[in-house]
Amino acid sequence: MPQDNASGKRDDGSNWEHPLEEMRAQQRLIRAPNLKDPGYIRQKANNKLWVRERIAALLDPDSFVEVGSITGRPVVGDKGELESFIPANSVTGWGRVRDRKVFVTADDFSVRGGHADGGIGMKAPYGETLALRARVPLIRLLDGSSGGGSVATYLSLGATYIPGLAGLGRSMDAMAVVPVVSALLGPVVGLAAAKTAIGHFSVMVKGLSQLFAAGPPVVKQATFEDLSKEALGGWEIHATNGTVDNVATSELDAFLQIRAFLSYLPSSIFQLPPVISSSDPTTRREEELIAIIPRRRARPYDIRKLISLIVDVDGNPYQRNSSFFEIGETWGRSIVTGFARLAGRPIGLLTSDCMVNGGAVDALGSQKTTKFLTLCNHFGLPILNLVDQPGFAIGSLAERSATIRHGAAAMAALYQATTPIYTVILRRAFGVAGGAFADPDDGAGTRVSWPSGDWGSLPLEGGIEAASPEARDKLMNELLEKFEDVRSPLKTAHKFGVEEIIDPRDTRPLACEWAVHVYEHLLPNFLYTNKLSGFQT
Repeated sequence: MPQDNASGKRDDGSNWEHPLEEMRAQQRLIRAPNLKDPGYIRQKANNKLWVRERIAALLDPDSFVEVGSITGRPVVGDKGELESFIPANSVTGWGRVRDRKVFVTADDFSVRGGHADGGIGMKAPYGETLALRARVPLIRLLDGSSGGGSVATYLSLGATYIPGLAGLGRSMDAMAVVPVVSALLGPVVGLAAAKTAIGHFSVMVKGLSQLFAAGPPVVKQATFEDLSKEALGGWEIHATNGTVDNVATSELDAFLQIRAFLSYLPSSIFQLPPVISSSDPTTRREEELIAIIPRRRARPYDIRKLISLIVDVDGNPYQRNSSFFEIGETWGRSIVTGFARLAGRPIGLLTSDCMVNGGAVDALGSQKTTKFLTLCNHFGLPILNLVDQPGFAIGSLAERSATIRHGAAAMAALYQATTPIYTVILRRAFGVAGGAFADPDDGAGTRVSWPSGDWGSLPLEGGIEAASPEARDKLMNELLEKFEDVRSPLKTAHKFGVEEIIDPRDTRPLACEWAVHVYEHLLPNFLYTNKLSGFQT
């Protein structure tokens, strides 16, 4: 019998227009927000974007191609007519970011808070596999548990179950080949919290997103702590302990940061980082650099300003006037990391901030260093290493937080890095930590120093203090006067203890020349090694 489709036309069985129109009717319902749905109302009441608004704001205009567009449950009336549609709580598909192909998995918190009983099978993990096999970046928009467990599932199954990895194995496979980034856009709990940590970059929205292994009700029952979501896992917790890399002021700000982060990275480990043309002359010499390091050693300076005087002034989609895109500004703050460009070529930038604990590397700073070096090494970004390192943090807090253990991991990451490193000693390099940063290749690296260089097994002031407890002040002044001439970096250069001392104003021209050479002659071999290593996709 001929049947009417959603447009009122009869299906005469002569073609496939009727089933296609039936599918289109379901898609129209799914893609238009149901203004009366309690989940959608709750989403808007919390000042959050709807899942499809998020995808539209993240991607290039009209670039989203959905995968699993009618995954869910149609609701039909007594006569078989389509009344509504309950979609899966995960929207997935292809899209473009700055005209480069990506894959997006986006949680729909308005459907059962993102729990597994609102989802369909392995839709999100399937998307992660597609990203891996297509060798394109994976972007997760997390809100809720991202398909994590719910006790309601037990009732629908009629049994409990032994928990599996729930697709996290595919997440780890994807991380090995393509950039994986996450935006936290609400309470992120359980499985979604794990996904956050299994990635290369994450950003949470201040005041809107939280992260925890279990939410406040479960915590209250287990530990008797009565905490709000913000107190348990807000940005002041996780953006300062390193679980999350960056903080955004809004959802749109988070999307801009993701777009910027990806602009420095290749689509996979089998490609070179994307080179762009720069209007900034490679021969630019900034006069400010000759005086930016104070002659008095105890005086601080602005490391971020110093960075901006060296790297390209363009090439950062997130902000104008500097190509430097900082990663992890709110945690491990004695160490500064981020991406930048030299002659249009993406680089990783590693340095320290003398305004935070004198720049001494502590446990969190060590972890930040290790994570960042691993990221750059994995995707073939050469590293500009600006050294002003007084040594490992000391004292009881440093010992309790296992600074030396985390510091040893950072040292190993520096030494084992195969991506090229260009080291510029700005000022201090003392002790074991100073040696690790100033000599990451154990005597075989490319290194120069500014005339402000000051180094040794430990600072002279501290060494004299340790060796001479009596008549301290007088003796210290006398000994420092004797040692002052010895600590000149020119004396070290006489012994070839430092390969070259340069005019600080020449740093950009030299670093740009290095970056161009690396991209033309060294990184192609890095890619060849990756291809030979046999990554399976």
